[in-house]
Amino acid sequence: MEDAMTPPDRRRKIETALRAAPAHSLPEALTAAVLGSFPQTTSLRLLLADYQRRLLLPIDDPASSGAVRICDSPAGRAFGSQSPVPVPAIVGRAGERRLFIPVTARGEPVGVLEIRLSADSDALLDDSLLAELAQLGEIVGCALKLAWKHTDRYERARRHRRLTLAAELQWQLLPAYGCGGAEFSMAGHLEPAYAVGGDNFDWSTERDHLSLSVTNGSGNGVQAALLTSLTVGALRNARRFGADLADQVSLANDMVYARYRGSEFTENLALRIDLADGMVSAVDAGSPRILRMRGTHIEPLELDPQMPLGMFPDTRYQVERFQIEPGDRLIIVSDGVCDAQAPDGGDFGTVLLEDTLQRTRSLEAAEVPLSIIKALIEHRQATDLDDDAVAVCLDWK
Repeated sequence: MEDAMTPPDRRRKIETALRAAPAHSLPEALTAAVLGSFPQTTSLRLLLADYQRRLLLPIDDPASSGAVRICDSPAGRAFGSQSPVPVPAIVGRAGERRLFIPVTARGEPVGVLEIRLSADSDALLDDSLLAELAQLGEIVGCALKLAWKHTDRYERARRHRRLTLAAELQWQLLPAYGCGGAEFSMAGHLEPAYAVGGDNFDWSTERDHLSLSVTNGSGNGVQAALLTSLTVGALRNARRFGADLADQVSLANDMVYARYRGSEFTENLALRIDLADGMVSAVDAGSPRILRMRGTHIEPLELDPQMPLGMFPDTRYQVERFQIEPGDRLIIVSDGVCDAQAPDGGDFGTVLLEDTLQRTRSLEAAEVPLSIIKALIEHRQATDLDDDAVAVCLDWK
């Protein structure tokens, strides 16, 4: 009988169903497998976070009439906290209760599962069953990321409105919103999400180190996106060939110069973090600003500014080093954050940025970039940004 299945049996059944399903049919396969494995469940719905991370959009409702706001909903709390959120029956449908489970792929928040449970499920939903249901989030997240490149269904579902071509190029460059491991957790965000042009961030994890870079291509729109794509591609090419950090930046500089002959350039901050001891190697080639938060003390890290990439041929770059300790938080922001001004002329990148970092000290790394961007938009007294902005948060454990 299905209700006599053991937790390993149920997990295997769900994983097998997801592996066997066509890439575009994962939600339907998941629903059938979960309802057939857990007699307490009556329905299941998958919601994906939109590009701005403001809404959770149901996979079966691309028109987004069923969109759920992240900032003031149980589903949003599950997404932000990365923890299951049960909702009593009085808030849900009559006779039912709901459970919201974060969907995550290797540390990257993807969306939320909404599971409806029968009226008599309270007695059955003990801690062990709650933990078992919560594991669905990681199973589904990893399956989704594998299927993502084989269908447009999930990309369509998470778009609250149309992306510009420049934004399409930029988002395709990103490895993910974030990642995590035993030594760190990290997340980043780009805005204006649906029209970003030249700002980007990139990262890669290895056995003994983390590579992280933030790039700001000059210009606007598609021109800036193509310039940034060339820069990020050149940095990756050099990194994957095995070049050290200084040579990665130098080779990227040469590639950008060869294409634009100094008429365009990119500003870049490149880091290599040793996972064993927290030693950070850095090359500062432009505007991205880095701050270290130790406890409640915020310290801007003043690195030696070097030439942006692509201005001159054969530029050689010097590596600087600094240390991070367990509990430290690194914040990296582009000039779109630092230099943003309110209508009255006040800068965001001084006192207001530090105030935001103090207010968000207790949040997980995944929530901090979104909070910075939200505060920036409020400072601008706007609903969106008119200049590219990137924010990255790294918590060192």
